[in-house]
Amino acid sequence: MTTADPAIETKAFQAEVSELLNLMVHSVYSETDIFLRELISNASDACDKLRYEAISHPALIADGEAPKIRIIPDKGANTLTIADSGIGMDRQELIDDLGTIARSGTKSFVARLKDAKDGLGLIGQFGVGFYSAFMVAERIVVISRRAGSEEAWTWSSEGGSGFDIAPVGLTDAQAPKRGTNIVLHLKKDAAKYLETFQIERIVRAYSDNIQFPIELVDDKGEAKQINSASALWQRPKSELTPDDYKEAYKSIAGAFDEPAMTLHYRAEGRYSYAVLLFAPSTKPFDLFDPERKARVKLYVRRVFITDDADLLPAYLRFVRGVIDSEDLPLNLSREMLQNNPQLAQIRKAVTGRIIGELETLADKQPENFAKIWEAFGPVIKEGIYEDFERREKLLALSRFTTTSGENRTLKQYVADLKPNQTEIYFLAGDSLERLKSNPKLESATARGIEVLLLTDPVDAFWSSAPLEFEGKPLKSLSQGDVDFSLIPLTDDSQKDESKSGADEADIIAAIKLHLGDRVTDVRASQRLTTSASCLVAGSHGPDRELERLLARQNRGAGTKPILEINLRHPLVTAIAKAGADAADLSFLLLEQAQILDGELPEDPAAFAGRLNRLVVRSLH
Repeated sequence: MTTADPAIETKAFQAEVSELLNLMVHSVYSETDIFLRELISNASDACDKLRYEAISHPALIADGEAPKIRIIPDKGANTLTIADSGIGMDRQELIDDLGTIARSGTKSFVARLKDAKDGLGLIGQFGVGFYSAFMVAERIVVISRRAGSEEAWTWSSEGGSGFDIAPVGLTDAQAPKRGTNIVLHLKKDAAKYLETFQIERIVRAYSDNIQFPIELVDDKGEAKQINSASALWQRPKSELTPDDYKEAYKSIAGAFDEPAMTLHYRAEGRYSYAVLLFAPSTKPFDLFDPERKARVKLYVRRVFITDDADLLPAYLRFVRGVIDSEDLPLNLSREMLQNNPQLAQIRKAVTGRIIGELETLADKQPENFAKIWEAFGPVIKEGIYEDFERREKLLALSRFTTTSGENRTLKQYVADLKPNQTEIYFLAGDSLERLKSNPKLESATARGIEVLLLTDPVDAFWSSAPLEFEGKPLKSLSQGDVDFSLIPLTDDSQKDESKSGADEADIIAAIKLHLGDRVTDVRASQRLTTSASCLVAGSHGPDRELERLLARQNRGAGTKPILEINLRHPLVTAIAKAGADAADLSFLLLEQAQILDGELPEDPAAFAGRLNRLVVRSLH
């Protein structure tokens, strides 16, 4: 058939289509796999429509052939055919569906696609469908016959300003009995899409769970099914075994470990969607990627859309799996992903279910929960700072190393409160060993008070928020005033609390005079029993550990600390009678407190000099 044939009609594309095709034809994107996903998705929709219409018109499938999709690479002809035995299209549908952009886009969509740096990402997420095939094809021929029709039509275009449409004889070998054949005449640089292993790779990645069989026809004309054709998450839990879930986890997450938690359910109501999620038992390599993106895959009616939809908050980014919506449109734009109220509702509901499942796991399968906490505890604790609505639940889930043991919960802590203890005490630092030897623990230890020892970098951030658990506020031993006077001492520590006869006011005044603006204040400490001094932060502003972290990242000038002194310590009481050595002793109190906090003295050489002077004098 030639263009001179009077049966051929040439029609112009809608303006937006012409502009879109110009982008596709001249595409320079290096990763163009998305086109096959789009064409398979369209084929699946056609099969779905046939199945639906056949409910009221059984004659549409009277031939008994079940809907399916076939992919036929032909290296000799340099063509790739995607054929389906779905509902098919008549002449007007070919003109309307392939000549205009309906819900797939608008002028603003085309403008955004043109201006986008990540054009490929937009193509995949906007779902421009059929037109994406022009990224790899220099010419496309579509032959379609609507189910129940006695006519078949061909549509063809080279991606220019228009397309040709013409009838096809039913005896023509190209005419399908029912459905649509899309023949892509590939560009030279798209020859890889004729390789069977490439086709199988793309189908496994994007379309494995399309519910219709996808068959790949080899060069001998033999067909084999290359997709599972079964969305496991859509099947009832009663039909599935633990091994089914393990295999699904490894396939969906690309993982080699076994899941520590599996969550599978179907939500019905205002929105319908299926959920299959897993918590790994080991850390993925990208857990602390700065972008903190979740990796849950979004499907719409078993068609993969994206794994970049932010379906979970960042603190649950370790969760892997699938959420499959029955209601969302397939042509989801990036703007829709960010602002869609249905996605927001799904995110809220699924997040709540995950937290609930973690609570159940912690109660009924503590060993599995321990695996999750060991691998992802620092990430989950990000939610204490970021998710106000679920803060209490996340605090309850958290496990802590304390001065009383490991894997302690706040519920256990509150149950073991000492008489008159009204606060939950914690101390944050960079290592457990350093925290255990920190002088700020001394008075708490003397009273048998349990203290949370926080060593994850995120601890400095979430603990800076005003927090309480079961009505008990969390209090840092490195910040503000601490009053243990109403909490009784243990018998063994009574001697550590004896009063000093030194003149407190004179000693404090002398230290302030010598240290000057190196500290904000000098005051008597209730934290210390055996050590001479420690540094704390004021009641307002960041804790000492948070200040150190911010200073390392040049995110704050930092405030001068408060020096607390133990007025029962000989080094402190000696200042009252030290004379010329009072200045050296005052600086020594400051600098040893810095060292005990893991910091270097401001002037290490001066510190060494004054320490040497004091040692030498003590030898005479």
